[in-house]
Amino acid sequence: MTIPSFLATQPPFPHTRLRRLRQHRWSRDMVRETSLVPSDLIQGMFVTDGENRREPIPSLPGMARLSVDLLVEECKRIRELGIPAIALFPMTPQERKTPDGSEAWNQDNLVCRACRALKRTVPDLGIVGDVALDPYTSHGQDGVLIDGQIVNDLTLESLKLQAVAQAAAGCDVIAPSDMMDGRIGIIRAALDAEGLSQTMILSYAAKYASGFYGPFRDAIGSSSALGKADKKTYQMDPANIVEALRETALDIAEGADMVMVKPALPYLDIIQTVKTSFGLPTIAYHVSGEYAMVKAAAERGWIDGDAAMLESITAIKRAGADAIITYAASDIARWLRG
Repeated sequence: MTIPSFLATQPPFPHTRLRRLRQHRWSRDMVRETSLVPSDLIQGMFVTDGENRREPIPSLPGMARLSVDLLVEECKRIRELGIPAIALFPMTPQERKTPDGSEAWNQDNLVCRACRALKRTVPDLGIVGDVALDPYTSHGQDGVLIDGQIVNDLTLESLKLQAVAQAAAGCDVIAPSDMMDGRIGIIRAALDAEGLSQTMILSYAAKYASGFYGPFRDAIGSSSALGKADKKTYQMDPANIVEALRETALDIAEGADMVMVKPALPYLDIIQTVKTSFGLPTIAYHVSGEYAMVKAAAERGWIDGDAAMLESITAIKRAGADAIITYAASDIARWLRG
């Protein structure tokens, strides 16, 4: 790293005392370089079948799967906190999971019903819809599985049907998380052909084959189906950065409006590089394992959970993220509002 010239010419101690600026809360606030506000946050949410149903998720302390009626009520409170959007994920009933994941494009599936209900009651809350097959497949993979292989181009045909179904139901942002090659272009063309050209696409451009996804897979019920299998043939190698830039460039060329890096904290360098390289709105996903680690340590009294969570999200914003998907969004918004 090159040292800026103004740092090389600073007067030596004692003329320069950086602690002067830290002695008061008002002065610390005044010179803060990174500001975090509720509108930087997207709340991760889980929806389940039934009515008046709340199912706590043990591996995600503080989070629960909500039936559509309770989801709507919770989203009213989320919007009142100044949070602009939610990212919505379904717990598909086991009997509706199939090898091809066809429930994904059922226009009356959980996500579509939730979108319609939310748009009737909280119309100014943005909805980010996950496009991938893993919540709907009996094998827990994100694509069409034939002879033990995820078949890229067959999966694209399913994803475009899923994307159109979600957008038609009121989803504002289609977010393909599957990591199939060519999916952004296929989905953009399908949306435009159906008169849904205003629907935004948030590409999971750099999604890594991470060890931090376990609690999420518990939440959507895909963990047991996946078993000992992994997703390394389509999610990215955690060792790679140039590949992340290639993935991002391809998705932008195919029509992505925004790009995402997932996970967030172990990939701050990727967030910063993607943002500075392309200048597109860059979203970071503070994933389930990152959230759960802080919660678990706080429950044991090892750390101040509130301070650690706020510090984590601030670090992601500092790295260059324009917005952050996190399960802690509503808690953080409350803290920021005092």
